[in-house]
Amino acid sequence: MAVKVFGVDEVVRYSFRLRPGRTAEAVLRCEWHRCRFLWNEAVNQQRSGLKPTFGKLSKLLTEARAHSAWLAEGSQVAQQQTLRTYAQALTQSFTVKGRRRPVFKARKRSQVSLEYTRRGFTLTDGRLVLAKGVSIAVVWSRELPSEPTSVRITQDSLGHWYASFVVRRTIEPVPATEGGIGIDWGVKTTATTTDPAFDLPYRGHRARCAAELARAQRKTARRHRTRGSQSRGYQRAAGAVAKLHKKAARQTRHDARVWAKGVVGNHDVIAVEDFEPRFLAKSSMARKAADAAIGAAKRELIERGERAGRRVVLVRPAYTTMTCSSCFARAKQRLELGERTFRCHACGFTADRDWNAARVILPVAERGHTRVEDVSQLDHRLPVVGSVAV
Repeated sequence: MAVKVFGVDEVVRYSFRLRPGRTAEAVLRCEWHRCRFLWNEAVNQQRSGLKPTFGKLSKLLTEARAHSAWLAEGSQVAQQQTLRTYAQALTQSFTVKGRRRPVFKARKRSQVSLEYTRRGFTLTDGRLVLAKGVSIAVVWSRELPSEPTSVRITQDSLGHWYASFVVRRTIEPVPATEGGIGIDWGVKTTATTTDPAFDLPYRGHRARCAAELARAQRKTARRHRTRGSQSRGYQRAAGAVAKLHKKAARQTRHDARVWAKGVVGNHDVIAVEDFEPRFLAKSSMARKAADAAIGAAKRELIERGERAGRRVVLVRPAYTTMTCSSCFARAKQRLELGERTFRCHACGFTADRDWNAARVILPVAERGHTRVEDVSQLDHRLPVVGSVAV
C-alpha cells in the first residue's frame, strides 16, 4: 500500500443535489440526446472495424457540427468530453482483462450523464451556469475546498439531478493510534470484529419497508400493459417502488460510512476478509445479503483506510472459519451454515464462529500474510489486542 503524505493535495469528488427548472431540464435532456448520438456513432465506427481515437473523433465532430445545425446548438465542451470518455473506455477494453467494450446507449434505458470542463461552466451567485447559458440551482450541503476543475451532471432512476465537482483537497492527518482489528463478513451480523464495540449489525432497512414495498409493487403490476407503451400511472407506480428501494439503500450506505469511519479512526491495522458476496445471489440468503450490502461496506472501509494511510490487509476467506483462533488447529470437517458455534477438538476452545474467524484473520494480517495456510500452527502465540488475547 502506498504511504500517504499528509499536507499535499488529493483529487476528490463532491456531489450535490440540483434543482433545475423545466426549461433547464429540457435543455439538459436535449444535450444528452446529442451526446448519446455521438457516442452511438463512435460505437458504429468501432464495430465497422475502425479503432476511433479521440483525435479522429474530434475532427469528425468539427465536421459534423459544421453541417448539422442540431449538433451546433449544443455545447461543444460536453460533446468533446463524451468522445473523450468513449476513447478512454475503448482503450481500457483492450488493455484491461475482462473489460467490455463500449456499447450503444438506448434512449429509454440509458441515464443522463454530461461532463463539462472548466471552460464549459461557471459558479455564479451560488448557481451552476453551464454552456449556452443554462442556470441551475444547487443545494449546497457543504463548501467546496477549492475551485472545481470539472463537473459531471447526472440523473438517477427517480429523476433527481446531481452535480459532481472535481476539486483538490488537502490531505488531513488522522489521529495516531495503535492496535489492529479483524473483520469477518456475515449475514446475521454484517461485520463481526475482534472488538464487539465495532460490530456492524444487520439493520434490515429494506425488510422494514417490505409491506409498503409490496403494496407499491402490486399497484405497478395492476397498471402494467401487455401491449403498447406504459401509462403515466404505471410510471408513477414504478417510481414509487424505485424510491423505496433507494431510500433503503441510502440508509444502508449511511450506516456503512459511519461504521467505516469509526473503525479507521481507532485502528492502525485493519485486517479484512476478502469476501466475495456474489455467490450469495444464488442462495436462500440472497435477499438478506443484498439488503446488508456487504460489498459496499467492504469498499467503503478499504477506501477510507487507504485515504487515512492505515495498513489495510485483505485476507483470503479460505479456512478462516475452520481454524481455531486459540491454537490455530484446523477442523477436519467444514462447518455448515447452521452451526453458529466453533468448537476446537484440539484445545477445547469454544466461541461464536464469526468472532473466531475475525480473531484468525487479524494475526494472519499482522504477520504480513494474506492466507491462513501461511501461518504455522506452531506459531500460534498471538499478541494481545485490547483486553482480549487473540
